[in-house]
Amino acid sequence: MSRAALALTAAIVLAAGCREEEGIKVTDLSFEGVKAVSESQLKDALATADSSWLPWGTKRYFNRAQFEADLKRIVAFYADRGYPDAKVTSFDVDLNEAQSEVKLRVTVDEGQPIVVEDLRFEGFEQFRERRIARMERQASIREGAPRDLALVQATRERTLDELRDSGFPHASVQVTESPGTQPRHVVLTFAATLGPAALFGPVEIVGNSSVDDEVIRRQLTFKPGQRFRLGRLQESQRRLYGLELFEFVNVESVESRDQAVEVPVRVTVTEGKHRKLTFGFGYGTEEKLRGTVNWRHVNFFGGARTAGVEAKWSSLDRGVRLNLFEPYFLRPGMSLTASAQGWFSNEPAYELETLGGRVTLTQVFSDDRPRSARPALTTASVSIIRERENYTITEEAQNDPTLHDDFIALGLDPTTGSGGGILSAVAFDLQRTTTRNVLDARRGYVAAIHFEKAGRWFVGDFDYTELTLDGRHYLSIGRRFVLANRAKIGSLDAPDPTGVNIPFFKRYFLGGSTSLRGWGRFEVSPLSDGFTTGGLSMLEITSEARFPISGNLGGVLFVDAGNSWEDPWGIDLKDLLADVGAGVRYLTPIGPLRFDFAYQFTPIDGLLIDGEQQRFPWRVHFSIGQAF
Repeated sequence: MSRAALALTAAIVLAAGCREEEGIKVTDLSFEGVKAVSESQLKDALATADSSWLPWGTKRYFNRAQFEADLKRIVAFYADRGYPDAKVTSFDVDLNEAQSEVKLRVTVDEGQPIVVEDLRFEGFEQFRERRIARMERQASIREGAPRDLALVQATRERTLDELRDSGFPHASVQVTESPGTQPRHVVLTFAATLGPAALFGPVEIVGNSSVDDEVIRRQLTFKPGQRFRLGRLQESQRRLYGLELFEFVNVESVESRDQAVEVPVRVTVTEGKHRKLTFGFGYGTEEKLRGTVNWRHVNFFGGARTAGVEAKWSSLDRGVRLNLFEPYFLRPGMSLTASAQGWFSNEPAYELETLGGRVTLTQVFSDDRPRSARPALTTASVSIIRERENYTITEEAQNDPTLHDDFIALGLDPTTGSGGGILSAVAFDLQRTTTRNVLDARRGYVAAIHFEKAGRWFVGDFDYTELTLDGRHYLSIGRRFVLANRAKIGSLDAPDPTGVNIPFFKRYFLGGSTSLRGWGRFEVSPLSDGFTTGGLSMLEITSEARFPISGNLGGVLFVDAGNSWEDPWGIDLKDLLADVGAGVRYLTPIGPLRFDFAYQFTPIDGLLIDGEQQRFPWRVHFSIGQAF
């Protein structure tokens, strides 16, 4: 193989001639005969790669030694995935006329795989059948699939984590392979040696200087004398990182040769800066240019409490917000947040001034299973809200005398188009998430419930009840494709059937970069003479197919549907509006840069945009982060 590679690739080197300094750019690397494995995974395992087609993208150049090594890597790649007879049968080299670019095509004969006939778990007799069945379900390798060594190792590690999470920190798992009942079939046996059951021992804390030991200890999800669980070590480490006090945290058991019944634990930390000043700038089609300044003290008067000041300016909103966060309130996992703000929002349908604050009590119910299992985090919170709200509808609507009766029905002054009062309410929120990356989720789900009650028992000027349900699901297809779906439903209700006791800014307006993208921000709601007046119920549904294009560049195809209705729980599926669109995503350290183009399937008759009939049934959006 090495001689053949040398003979064929030498032509490329000779053809390059005096181009040695620049090299020959690889414009395409493709495969023929690759069916059993992912081409993208195979490419990731090779040193030779094709260049990005984007002008600013990474350029890749041909290297003979790397290419020869890659031919061997292809064979090893297949062997590790259960195809020991795979081989490279040929490859084609296509130079352009200028001899500056080359296309490479590699032909592979995969051969027949080694198939996993059966998975057996031994040494688990003292576990319940339900626990063993869960281990089998969570196995990365499957019966009937090729014997992929990476998946075999992942199954071993996950099984070992389960044992250590069950109180056996000294456990070990050995994998053996035996012939199956048919040729090229094997039986994989995962044999466990449990060792003694153990308890958490004494906890040693090292590396802290200004942060008290007690601040660290109260974030730990275990105490000496409790049954050992690997997941509690990992959850404790996550909580300590969440304090933002430390640049480095490691919570680990201290191994001993005698397999002690009590396992000591060492917590190692490296403290970071306690005072943090950050600046942020950005641009989006809705906010336009925006800038933020954030100052925080993450150990305010000790105890790991955080005090902060945030200032923001954009065309949509601006103001100053003060925050005080107490991470340990009464019990582990419970926190208290107090905030006060002076804020101005300039939405397409109204302007809003807010002055006041809220206090929120939050309880975190974390799933402390090992990291190899799907993470799950549940939070429940209750907030007390006390704010002064002043709002005014758009100037175009104010200048339309035919809308005066509508202003009265909405609780607005018909001469000024304004309203306001004291908002005094209590809100309950419950959320559960199983995604690893909220900004760019690839698998798992997020489910949230929001309930808010104003008036009645609370002294204020508004009286309403709000309930919203929000669900998002992410499904990975292969290694890089993601199918993302979202559904959100909500309703506002008030003792007065006209909704006059509901503040105007609480009404539902849809449309924009994260809603019905075929319309602009706040362009979807019930209309009065062409102006949006907000609804008391809403439903929106979105489905996206996310896929890679090249390097950090990805694409999206999406469909949005939804609407906003005048009456509480007045949802009528026959009135759904819909749009379809496509977009691109460019991955950056702060999240994906997003560009979306959406076209309306169902234009809204009579909708006024800036006082005029809309001219185009499409919208363009640019922002940062996925739509959901």
